[in-house]
Amino acid sequence: MTYVVTDNCVRCKYTDCVEVCPVDCFYEGENFLVIHPDECIDCGVCEPECPAEAIKPDTEPGLDKWLKINADYASLWPNITVKRDPLPDAKEMDGEQGKFEKYFSANPGSGD
Repeated sequence: MTYVVTDNCVRCKYTDCVEVCPVDCFYEGENFLVIHPDECIDCGVCEPECPAEAIKPDTEPGLDKWLKINADYASLWPNITVKRDPLPDAKEMDGEQGKFEKYFSANPGSGD
């Protein structure tokens, strides 16, 4: 099992989760975070820290797509281990449906 970041992170990008991760397995895109599934130790401390509730265990049904997205982008984007401010429109974007298809950017973030 691993944890994955899902749709609701897009254009919110809260980073509360990265500062509690004991193995630094978060990677940063321009408007989204991902978890490297091979580095995640399945501790679960990140899940309750996400204000947008975008982190889920991959054992939940229907998350195969998210496991692949997390794995693919974790190998391309820089590592992030420090908390930063969320994106400016995070509160307004929280809960919007279909954010990945509408707003996802494949561009890397700045990392640490």
